[in-house]
Amino acid sequence: MQYDATSPEDYINQVPVERQETLKKLRQVINDNLPKGFEEGIQYKMIGYYVPHSVYPNGYHCDPKTPLPFMSFASQKNSINLYHMGMYAKKELLDWFVNEYPKHCKRKLDMGKSCIRFKNMDEIPFELIGELTQKMSSKEWIDIYESAIKK
Repeated sequence: MQYDATSPEDYINQVPVERQETLKKLRQVINDNLPKGFEEGIQYKMIGYYVPHSVYPNGYHCDPKTPLPFMSFASQKNSINLYHMGMYAKKELLDWFVNEYPKHCKRKLDMGKSCIRFKNMDEIPFELIGELTQKMSSKEWIDIYESAIKK
């Protein structure tokens, strides 16, 4: 589902009431663990975390006016989805997450290339998401991104 929010608070206030506390907790875990060099805001109609132009002036190559996206989360129709571009771009990080996930959650991992879907809000592994958030600095993300777009 898409929400026309102007801030993370506005986004959370627009989602169904039964999801708001979970999204607040997810946001808090990410903000508590987010390395320096990233900022929070609304990006692609979701709560996003990105490298701002003050750190990476080139921005996103598809639209240089857009700060470089890194991770985000959204309330979808049947799930809460977490998107992490670092896992898509760095196999070691993806492998780490896939191996750690069963230690934190009983459900089978429901994941696409950079999207983790949580259909049961009571089983979101917040501690694991905090660890994941810490695993990549903005400098490492910029380096990986630049090496990928230069190919």
